[in-house]
Order: sequence, then structure tokens, then C-alpha cells
Amino acid sequence: QVQLVESGGGLVQAGGSLRLSCAASGRTFSMFAMGWFRQAPGKEREFVAAITWTGGRTTYADSVKGRFTISRDNAKNTVYLQMNSLKPEDTAVYYCAAQTSGIYTIPRRYDNWGQGTQVTVSS
Repeated sequence: QVQLVESGGGLVQAGGSLRLSCAASGRTFSMFAMGWFRQAPGKEREFVAAITWTGGRTTYADSVKGRFTISRDNAKNTVYLQMNSLKPEDTAVYYCAAQTSGIYTIPRRYDNWGQGTQVTVSS
């Protein structure tokens, strides 16, 4: 198991930027592929971005491609989500997640989750 703690959420105007961080502890962080998901009120949790354990491969949801960037620093046991050109529809609770099997876009493939951080984008 790995423990995950997100930070960096907040209120930002449309067009602005935020950087989310997810700090990991417990098992060796570099063993895990990492993902970011989000959930808006009344909606299903949806995939945002994922990164392999080496950081060599990433994948993004179409809705954030070109605006968001996922990265990781294994020396700091941290994964990041840089969010630029934010839109009101990006408003959600953002979660990071970890699993050891590969790079997946489906929430049920991840067995370690953080508590989430709120991102609110005003128009």
C-alpha cells in the first residue's frame, strides 16, 4: 500500500493555472504508475491523466490534452498535475491514484487513492 496526499487546489479564474501535487509515502513510490482523476458534483469520477513509473509515457483525457501536464519526481515521491488555461468545466475534486500494473484510464484499476483536493474555476 501507498498513502497519497493531494495539495494545491483552490479557486482560480477561467484562463488561470494551478499545479496540483500528490505526495506519496509507504511502499517504494517508483514502483507505481500514477493517475489523476476528477469528480464533479453529481457526476462519475473521470480520468484526467496518467504516467508510468519511469515517467517515460503519459496519457491524457481528450478534454485536457494540450492544457494539462502530468509529471513525477521519484526522488521526492511526488506526482504533479500542471493545469493551464483552466475552464469552469474543470471544476471538480481532483484525486491522485496509484497502482503497480501499468498505465490505465479506468478508476477501478487503481487500488490506492488520496483524499482529493478541490479545484474551482470561476467564469
